Amino acid sequence: MKLVFATNNAHKLEEVSAILGNSVELLSLKAIDCNDDIPETAETLEGNALMKARYIHERYHCDCFADDTGLEVEALNGAPGVYSARYAGVAHDSEANMQKLLKELEGKENRKARFRTVIALILDNKEYLFEGIVEGEIIKGKRGGSGFGYDPVFVPQGESATFAELGEEVKNRISHRARAVEKLNQFLNER
Repeated sequence: MKLVFATNNAHKLEEVSAILGNSVELLSLKAIDCNDDIPETAETLEGNALMKARYIHERYHCDCFADDTGLEVEALNGAPGVYSARYAGVAHDSEANMQKLLKELEGKENRKARFRTVIALILDNKEYLFEGIVEGEIIKGKRGGSGFGYDPVFVPQGESATFAELGEEVKNRISHRARAVEKLNQFLNER
């Protein structure tokens, strides 16, 4: 089975490929010659994932899926959420996003947070959603050198290390994206 993953993020492609294994031939946007800046203007993770998947499906007429991920912090009423990548204003400036988050949490006791990934799949012209969640907390300073985004300040429940300290192999096994992709994989295998 061939599926387009609506991303050009090599890191995400590798992570998802490893979970899906050989049963799915995964194609990136680059592989289908899509260099468009796909809009992500919905107010929810579900909305953004569906928006990206529909964009590819309508223009390239292929089975595809897209994901959106957000960090939801309890004390900040779920923020940054859908705005996680551009929380500090500039898209994908991880350092600025982390600094803003840590500043917003200064003096707050409740540091509970969760990473949530939503995958929207369009297969045989039908839409499906899969969700993966990892509960945890935001620590007061950065630790660790691997990963990306908020990984250096997020400690998943049941661990004492941040995602950035756990390393790719462990993170990929327990992450929100891994959990959503596992659900996608199970669905595809049952078809």
